[in-house]
Amino acid sequence: MPDYGLSDYLQFVLSGLSTGSIYVLIALGLITIYNVTGVVNLAQGEFVMLGAMFAVALVGLDVPVGVAFVGSVLGVVLLGMLIQRLTIHPARHAPEVSLIIITIGTAIALRGLALLLWGTTPRSLPEFSPGAPLNVMGAILSRQRLWIMGTAGVVLLLLYLFFEFTLLGKAVRACSINRRASELLGINPQLMSLLSYALGAALGAIGGIVIAPLTLVDYGMGLTLGLKGFVAAIMGGLTNMPAAVIGGLALGVLESFTSGFISSGIKDAVAFLTLFIILLARTISIKEVLGKKAAQRKAQAKSR
Repeated sequence: MPDYGLSDYLQFVLSGLSTGSIYVLIALGLITIYNVTGVVNLAQGEFVMLGAMFAVALVGLDVPVGVAFVGSVLGVVLLGMLIQRLTIHPARHAPEVSLIIITIGTAIALRGLALLLWGTTPRSLPEFSPGAPLNVMGAILSRQRLWIMGTAGVVLLLLYLFFEFTLLGKAVRACSINRRASELLGINPQLMSLLSYALGAALGAIGGIVIAPLTLVDYGMGLTLGLKGFVAAIMGGLTNMPAAVIGGLALGVLESFTSGFISSGIKDAVAFLTLFIILLARTISIKEVLGKKAAQRKAQAKSR
């Protein structure tokens, strides 16, 4: 085994935190949608892919990176809202399993559409701040990884401010707690469902754009990232955002250490092994979580 020093361990931690920040953004998008709609959106990874693809396409048209960033996020948000209206909204009273199947079908359709539009050739996005990597106590950190961690931090702050200090954010939280009661208070649950999809799409797109300069962008990139974001969301029980943040960062660090100590070829397996361990260790399972939401939806339907 190689003789690792303090700088190597710091390298693993910093790289893991930056990668984990992407998982956090994806997980928060999943949780936001699930809390309001009761739908586990397995197409969340495709929002990541589309954000990256739109940004690459706009930069290829000589659009400034900052404008491409905003334009890509807005494009994915509009697409997410359209998907909610065309797929989830008409089937909102369907069983949870049916809704999950709908999101799987949506993911497959979005990947197919991306394949038709951009083909199979991997694409790249330039770094936001080109320049030599930074030396942090012997660890080498690219400037783009700073952008990833900084963007994730800003997004977390904005989400906190939105949910805690704005009427719209409090309305979303109210719907996530009790849709029927919030409706009696004058809140439109369907509008909040649409907003949750918009937020989820925005979070996914942001994650895809900031990670694009570190990896090749293709139509299938969202599958693995979406599954890892799902693992982080499961760490929060699909409802607890702070736990999902910690879980996403921990998963990124664990993958980084696995790559360094064992092999980068098995780091993807770490996420799914972690998922199995969590489901065995937790007193609440995915089935029980979905069951609670199903019971809540049935109770609300009977009260109408």
